[in-house]
Amino acid sequence: MTTRLLVLEDDDGIRSALALALEDEGYEVLQHADAEHALSTVADERVDLMLVDLMLGGMDGFTFIRRARPLSQAPIIVLSARNETNDIVGALEVGADDYVTKPFVVQEVSARLRALLRRPATADPDAAAAAGTAAVTATSRQPVTVLDAAQELVLDLDGGAVRRSDVEVHLTVTEFRLLCELASPPGRVLSRRTLLERVWNRGFFGDERIVDVHIRRLRTKVEQDAGNPTLVVTVRGLGYRLDVR
Repeated sequence: MTTRLLVLEDDDGIRSALALALEDEGYEVLQHADAEHALSTVADERVDLMLVDLMLGGMDGFTFIRRARPLSQAPIIVLSARNETNDIVGALEVGADDYVTKPFVVQEVSARLRALLRRPATADPDAAAAAGTAAVTATSRQPVTVLDAAQELVLDLDGGAVRRSDVEVHLTVTEFRLLCELASPPGRVLSRRTLLERVWNRGFFGDERIVDVHIRRLRTKVEQDAGNPTLVVTVRGLGYRLDVR
């Protein structure tokens, strides 16, 4: 199945150049210059990846990501001339998976896309085909790990999902990969730099605090009390550890 890529960019030159280059790499590109129409596409059609500019006329990129995230768990890469840490962290907070600053070269964007597609295999063969080679293999990991018995919270590696009482907990690609790294095996402390290199496949060289942002988002979905985490815990000065129970 061809991977469907949504490009939301109001600069016609940049959008067209991206579309031409990425179509040559085999993507089916859905082009949009405004966020409202792009949001309709996300709601009505299958989208496997998104490239989103932040500075748009009308609805901005932050708002688009915030509204698109409940509709789709497809990985989102932000493309923006805004390179302040607050902008990067803000985009990740609302649901983006990666951030590329302008000006950029298409080869860098393509590499980031390939990194995000190396996601855990799912139970759906079509989704697995679209995702390409799995980033997480079962060779050294338990197919099913009980994260929290009281919550009936389990990590199903073969199914590419986290479930609470047999109901899937919707994680983004990055959140899922973070959890897989922390669970392989549980109880180890992993530094921010280690997580950054493993989860982003050495493809992101920015502020290590992006790991903290994604950990906070992950906690809101897997912890009983995200403000007092007992599953994904912080080890001061060292990093993060997964404590299963």
